[in-house]
Amino acid sequence: MSFRAFVAEQRDDGSVARGVRTLDESQLPAGDVTVRVEWSSVNYKDALATIPKGGVARVSPLVPGVDLAGVVTASDDAGITPGTRVVVHAYDLGVSHHGGFAELARAPSGWVVPLPDGLTTHDAMAIGTAGFTAALSVEALERHGLAPGDGPVLVTGATGGVGSTAVDMLAARGYEVAGSTGKAEEHAYLRGLGATEILDRSETSADTGKALERERWAGAVDCVGGSTLAYVLRTLRYGTAVAASGNTGGRELHTTVFPFILRNVALLGIDSVNTPIDVRRRVWQRLATDLRPRHLDDAIAHEVDLDGVESVLDDILHGRVRGRAVVRVAPQ
Repeated sequence: MSFRAFVAEQRDDGSVARGVRTLDESQLPAGDVTVRVEWSSVNYKDALATIPKGGVARVSPLVPGVDLAGVVTASDDAGITPGTRVVVHAYDLGVSHHGGFAELARAPSGWVVPLPDGLTTHDAMAIGTAGFTAALSVEALERHGLAPGDGPVLVTGATGGVGSTAVDMLAARGYEVAGSTGKAEEHAYLRGLGATEILDRSETSADTGKALERERWAGAVDCVGGSTLAYVLRTLRYGTAVAASGNTGGRELHTTVFPFILRNVALLGIDSVNTPIDVRRRVWQRLATDLRPRHLDDAIAHEVDLDGVESVLDDILHGRVRGRAVVRVAPQ
């Protein structure tokens, strides 16, 4: 059986050839669950997987796409039967294992989440890895003690996939949300998701040289890292926490011990790649219920087919996409 897929392949000269090709089912990777993919989404990690020295792709050629949703066509796992709607994301998908930018995919059953009632495959990819990461972040903050009424919660990188979904989730749960962005034209978009305060990125990424600043935030979701995470740490209120999941602002963190030993703040690392499957399935149940974003349709900035993936990858690399970009994989 042949199928269409978007493929990235390293050339001998160090460049990467990418585009839609026709593959055969025999070229699928190992796995005990085969899925007819209906929808995928485009993430920053996918863009890195398709450029030279992106540091993501571990095999070549590679079908990128770190998440997918579709219908099981074959399974060797008695708990995941053909006809089941599923979502698969992270682990090695789209990194060293062919991912979601293909009409057909195969994965180990230990990566597969049966889609909860209340979510379509399109909904699942409007949420996607970014929404799952946002949900993990909100969970972590609430486990640390954050509750509505505690004060403003800052979300950095607020127009991105993780950030915009976090703004939506937090506002829906009754939090006062501040969003940080470098895009002045997107203020109305963030207010529509529920943000009541907008900060310019220049403020949240500035290095003031101070170890601590005025206490402002009852909690934070940081999707940026680097100097922005350092700003968050020195402006958190006493005893609060930041859930950190991003490094688009840099992988290095220049801070001091003072936020931790003088203000008792906590830095909560958020990993959505190797989350155990039992936790993953539980969080997706919450994404279908109490953590379901209110503005799934508003969060979709682009809806493209496989032929449109390449242009979205470029837009993401150049910071031209807000919210989520979903890929209609199944042929119409």
